[in-house]
Amino acid sequence: MKSIVIFSAFILSTLVMSSCGSPKNIQSATGAEEVSIPFSESKYKTDKSNFRARQSGTSPDLAMSKKIALQNAKTELARNIKEIFKVVTSQYSNQRSVGTNQEYENKVEEQIISSLNEALTEVAIIEEKVFREKNGSFTYWIVVEKSKSSILDGASNKISAESKLKLDYDKKKFEEIFNNEMEKLANQ
Repeated sequence: MKSIVIFSAFILSTLVMSSCGSPKNIQSATGAEEVSIPFSESKYKTDKSNFRARQSGTSPDLAMSKKIALQNAKTELARNIKEIFKVVTSQYSNQRSVGTNQEYENKVEEQIISSLNEALTEVAIIEEKVFREKNGSFTYWIVVEKSKSSILDGASNKISAESKLKLDYDKKKFEEIFNNEMEKLANQ
């Protein structure tokens, strides 16, 4: 009888200890493994001076993996910049009470997209890492950057070049709103 009590206590303590185990033990039990994503530190994220994007590409060919990673990073960078400019353009046109706000926003957005397409042909690669996978393919991680000032200057030049938009365009006000949005983004 005494051995049954001791055995039961042993089983009970084993169950309690295994249920209170660390997440690491749970991960091991399920076969899941934590994966570290390169360039996750804050220095690789957009701040008040630079837009940044981190992406990867995988291919059996090293050069192709870099090409895929670079294209993915440029696409992400463009999407992030367009989102900021959409907010800025909306706020700007509402504060300025220009003509038909929606028409003005659409025209400004067209000019920004045009300048953005030109600007993204030349991005700076600030970091890159290559991993060889178990199957022999390569995974290429890359971080690209474009300065806020070059994007803003390009957009301003395009807007100023459009005669209809130039009449209602106040560069200082637009830049002030843009800088406020960049500050918010940097603080996220």
